[in-house]
Amino acid sequence: MLPFEYEMKVRVRYAETDRMGVVWHGDYLRYFEDARTEALRACGWSYRDMERDGIMLPLTEAHIEYHRPATYDDILTVKVRVAEPPTARLRFEYEIRNEAGEKLATGHTVLGFVDAATRRPCRPPQRLRDLFRPA
Repeated sequence: MLPFEYEMKVRVRYAETDRMGVVWHGDYLRYFEDARTEALRACGWSYRDMERDGIMLPLTEAHIEYHRPATYDDILTVKVRVAEPPTARLRFEYEIRNEAGEKLATGHTVLGFVDAATRRPCRPPQRLRDLFRPA
């Protein structure tokens, strides 16, 4: 049911930071992907299941706004949200906060549904349409 929300925690690893101990900007996309992947898994359908069912979900758009830096050893809360039902695309919105509750980054990604055999856009699987339907 929409809106759908899921939260996960992640500890910033040393390898994700620069010499100043600040998380490298590209790693925020990894946090987004991890949260999105775990959100789908929590709903009972993983990327592996999707691909086994002949559906691919390539990224078509990514946007990040940085508000404050995350630093080494911070424990972050990554919230992922789906507010609109899937069409040929599915939009995920994200918010990352530190343990103090400070907003560090916000953003969104858009993924398109593609038939694995033809590599052409396709409708989202009924399973996802049922999961992400308006309340």
